[in-house]
Order: sequence, then C-alpha cells, then structure tokens
Amino acid sequence: ALARHVRAPPREAAPASSSPARSPVLVLGERVRAALERGEPVVALESTIVAHGMPYPANIECALDVEGVIRANGATPATIAIMTARA
Repeated sequence: ALARHVRAPPREAAPASSSPARSPVLVLGERVRAALERGEPVVALESTIVAHGMPYPANIECALDVEGVIRANGATPATIAIMTARA
C-alpha cells in the first residue's frame, strides 16, 4: 500500500526551483506535492520501520496507522526513502 507513493526518479533533473514541491532532487507523490504547493503541513516518515524495523505484516499495519493519525490531525504523511544515490 505504501508503494503507491513511490515513483522512479526522472532520468534528467528538472531546473532548480525555490519550491520544495518542484525540487530537482526529490521525487514527490502527487498528494505530497499538492499539499506543499498549497502550503499545508506535511509530516515526513522515514522508511526504515517498514523496510527493516518490524516484521511483516506488523510493519505495514503500523505505517498505515501512523499515516492515519497524521491525516486525522490535518497533515499529509510523506514516507521518505533514498531510492537512487547520485554521485
């Protein structure tokens, strides 16, 4: 379920911008991008708990529960991960 927010990075970076929603380095899901563009709160959640911290399926259940709490409090959750390193 969390994979729905993950996109492959573009091959060529977009021109730099002052908006984090239009970053040449970050690849954002549409919900996160829209929230940032509207100036709404976004809460970053690191991906380690899902990938390494807890056994399946408790890891997914925990991550989805935390996302639900964030949404219930008026913010957009954004699970973050390093997908491709650049030199």
